[in-house]
Amino acid sequence: MSHPAIARDQVAVVTGGASGIGFAAAKRFLQAGMKVAIADLNADHLARAAELLAQVAGSSDDVLSKETDVSDPDQLEALRAAVTARFGGVDVLMNNAGIEPPSTALGPRAAYQRILNVNLWGVIHGSQIFAPAIIARGRAGMIINTGSKQGITTPPGNPAYNVSKAGVKAYTEALAHELRNTAGCAVTAHLLIPGFVFTALTARGRTEKPAGAWTAEQTVDFMLERLAARDFYILCPDNDVPRSLDERRIAWAAGDIIENRPALSRWHPAWADAFKAFVEGK
Repeated sequence: MSHPAIARDQVAVVTGGASGIGFAAAKRFLQAGMKVAIADLNADHLARAAELLAQVAGSSDDVLSKETDVSDPDQLEALRAAVTARFGGVDVLMNNAGIEPPSTALGPRAAYQRILNVNLWGVIHGSQIFAPAIIARGRAGMIINTGSKQGITTPPGNPAYNVSKAGVKAYTEALAHELRNTAGCAVTAHLLIPGFVFTALTARGRTEKPAGAWTAEQTVDFMLERLAARDFYILCPDNDVPRSLDERRIAWAAGDIIENRPALSRWHPAWADAFKAFVEGK
């Protein structure tokens, strides 16, 4: 059984839909009989993705593609208008577009601005622009926001990305709370938390999937399974990290505050043995 919003003739919008997790989600939505709109930046990649999705659907009638910069609310408004004109409305919104240029705590400022504009503001803009009309349809609907484990455990390496995904987590929690406390609202919000997924975003020059990574299709199949169970936090494992290890890492990160340990103590040499023992349940 699937979530009632994922059903024949319902309408899904997927940002970052030309590749990776977004493309895999669009494909699964079409296979469920839905009509799908994908938004992305690269016009050539977007056109190719739309062609492939039309093959999945058996027709181009159920597929819409539109070049969209999610950091620009006007472009998202134009996307909503185009989808409404073509399909009559939206039932499922997947705010999935994301970027990951390198950063350090001290810069560069341009990387922070671009990452936050796409990864965080793209989610906020998308939710605020699409949600009222999804709610007004008066039937089951969903908003799925793509977060990251890096927004929860905030590992060293790319703090701008971590900040953006931590913001997505906080925003989506607030959105879910508001939706469930809105009288007559049949729309729910969900936070997708992928594991290690081999996509263009994570490839970093590799052409073959590492053994530890999941495919985008595996990730989306897991997402759909957990959406059917009505999970809010869709914490995805991968071939290297089971849920049990994710739980220990997340608990340790929260413990830094409770125990007043140094920031990011999991990566602090003085706490290495304590973290190892904690993971092993000792």
